[in-house]
Amino acid sequence: MRIAIIGAGAAGMAAAITSAASGANQVLLLERQARVGRKLLATGNGRCNLTNRHTDPSRYHGNSPDFVRPALEACPVESTLDFFQALGLYTVTEPDGKVYPWSDQANSVVDVLRFALDRKNVSLITGTEVVSVKKTAEGFRIKDQNGAVHQADRLIVACGGAAGTKLGGGLSGYQLLRSLGHHCTKLYPSLVQLKTDTEPIRGLKGVRAMAALKLSVNDALLAKACGEVQFTDYGVSGPAVFDLSRAAATAEGTVLHLDLLPDYRAEDLLSALCIRISRFPNLLAEDLLTGILHNRLGRVLVKNCGIALNTPLTSLNWKQLTQIVDSCHELALPVTGNMGMEGAQVTAGGIVTKEFDPETLESRIVPGLYAAGEVLDVDGDCGGFNLQWAWSSGILAGKLNSK
Repeated sequence: MRIAIIGAGAAGMAAAITSAASGANQVLLLERQARVGRKLLATGNGRCNLTNRHTDPSRYHGNSPDFVRPALEACPVESTLDFFQALGLYTVTEPDGKVYPWSDQANSVVDVLRFALDRKNVSLITGTEVVSVKKTAEGFRIKDQNGAVHQADRLIVACGGAAGTKLGGGLSGYQLLRSLGHHCTKLYPSLVQLKTDTEPIRGLKGVRAMAALKLSVNDALLAKACGEVQFTDYGVSGPAVFDLSRAAATAEGTVLHLDLLPDYRAEDLLSALCIRISRFPNLLAEDLLTGILHNRLGRVLVKNCGIALNTPLTSLNWKQLTQIVDSCHELALPVTGNMGMEGAQVTAGGIVTKEFDPETLESRIVPGLYAAGEVLDVDGDCGGFNLQWAWSSGILAGKLNSK
């Protein structure tokens, strides 16, 4: 059987390797980038967080988030790790469930996939974009930008999403599937840095802090997360921010609330500050939160309360101390936007999943057509969940096309 796969990212390569495993298929893998797995090389800050031990359907989003369940059950995390072990990849699991290559290098993941594609029944064409696909009586007619025409009995679209435009993200997968009769939801950037009012965090660029985060609109809670936040010159970044970014992108008028000391009660912090003042009466207000928060962050919070940094600690009154304590537990940042698809790690939204069979990922509209990975209306939380969806969906589609 002739199997054509469009897109040599995570899902596409997994599908190609699985489809080619029996040796009976002729697999054609088409990639518009000059090399395979370019986005993979950038994941996990170059380390490639390839999956997460805590994967389950609750970590995914979309109009029908339970759509992921059959693929995750057919190819769970352990099966994915077995898949990579068979390719020669060693991995390590961190305490939070994130799985990385033992080498700590994303290129190790890409290399073993690339090696596995080097077989007689796989033809890999890079640097060529597919411009049209048509369903024919014989299967599928695929035309690339150079005018070459490829024939296939079955087609798997795994072009990825619109996120990460500098790394190859684009709209081609959506356009090809729409040309075949499918529909696409509105697209939003997800796992993306947030732009906020910068006045309350002026001078904090590069500072990192652990915090409990809440996202609200009109005082109604939209989402919450906990983890590291990185302050930037335009707003905030970091894993905890990424987890809230989907909700922020799909709503207007949101406010991000940071509790910078979630494990400490306000009354205990207030008591600790009173003790500091009594023991070190010669210190200034700029030193009040030293040892509790990052020095720059502590000074900014004091300034946000309208207190001059050179104010002697002994001059602070009870109201001012209470105000400082409150600011440690409630730093409110109105969200003004995000860094867009260029800065996003994944696309929220995509091709409507109800138009595909979740048990097989075959189109309900066009027999013999399959879709896998980010091109579908499926996006996961930060921490390896999106790559697990790519592996699971790619392997499922490939396995059903390996017979």
